[in-house]
Amino acid sequence: MLTAIPATLMRGGTSKGLFFDKSALPEDEGLRDRVLLAAMGSPDIRQIDGVGGAHPLTSKVAVISPSSRDGADVDYLFLQVVVDKKEVSDSQNCGNILAGVGPWAIDHGLVECAGEVTPVRIHMVNTASIAVAHVPTPNGVVEYEGHARIDGVPGTASPILIDFIDVAGASCGALFPTGKLRDTIDGVDITCIDNGMPVVLLRASDFGITGAETPGELEQNTNLKERVEAIRLKAGPMMRLGDVADKTVPKMTLISPPAGGGIISTRSFIPHRAHEAIGVLGAVSVAAACLALGSVTDGIAAVKTNASGVQRLNIEHPSGFFTVEMDVQTAAGSLAIKRSALLRTARPLMRGEVLIPSTLWSAR
Repeated sequence: MLTAIPATLMRGGTSKGLFFDKSALPEDEGLRDRVLLAAMGSPDIRQIDGVGGAHPLTSKVAVISPSSRDGADVDYLFLQVVVDKKEVSDSQNCGNILAGVGPWAIDHGLVECAGEVTPVRIHMVNTASIAVAHVPTPNGVVEYEGHARIDGVPGTASPILIDFIDVAGASCGALFPTGKLRDTIDGVDITCIDNGMPVVLLRASDFGITGAETPGELEQNTNLKERVEAIRLKAGPMMRLGDVADKTVPKMTLISPPAGGGIISTRSFIPHRAHEAIGVLGAVSVAAACLALGSVTDGIAAVKTNASGVQRLNIEHPSGFFTVEMDVQTAAGSLAIKRSALLRTARPLMRGEVLIPSTLWSAR
């Protein structure tokens, strides 16, 4: 016998994963994680006995429920199911999967349509912060088809604008969690920042590379990966994240001068695989660092630092650009993030039931 669990396989931004109603999963977190490992087919590098896509970007889970928080419509818990380990992590948000939460909530009756565009206030449980997804709902239903294009996804879809209300320091307690704009680890200058995602920025040139390398080339550079991981393990405690050996944060982002009209070029590790693009909240954190005078982006980022107001910032990554709109306020050298926003797309790929062995869990 197999246990059937209602689920939606959904693309959110440049990621893909299973979306669940919280009530469909076990209440016990340990059992829930074992169920999700079975559903995805982990641990196995191919995830051949599950629906995971054998890559961190396609082995993700959204757990959604009516919100327990005032001022929010739904709760969204993001879980990263590790491909080759028996591990499920709740240590971070995912802004790409977030793009699918609003549409899913409307489709499943958790939020009623409110005109041509329906705002869905989402409580991101991982960091206790709020995002507002503006979902196109002409004719009283979610419109998934449209003309918006995002780099890293073929074709076009309907645009979903996402506002991040209070994400600065959401995971680490401060925008610059070490209390400095620049630190040094193993002789390498770094900037540690958390504007929705804990990120460590490092200059690619400090590792003897240009920053224009492909993700595949970075994957093959064993020495680079070992040096970056050594810095990550030391940066974690400095960022108030504790021991990060078994965590998916902080993300590590190599920066170099822009090559295609953006403000900076990035190559990211998430944290051990080279990202084919850049994560949503990772891009938001990088953009914030570029606006801070004194960070390691100085002399690299093509942007005016210490300038208040709304700015549109194009972050270059291996698949193209990521545009972040940011409203900032600067005073006496300090940087305050008033609002961050970006455009994503999403769509359901399959609706039905994911099947797991009933010997693991019987929902009855």
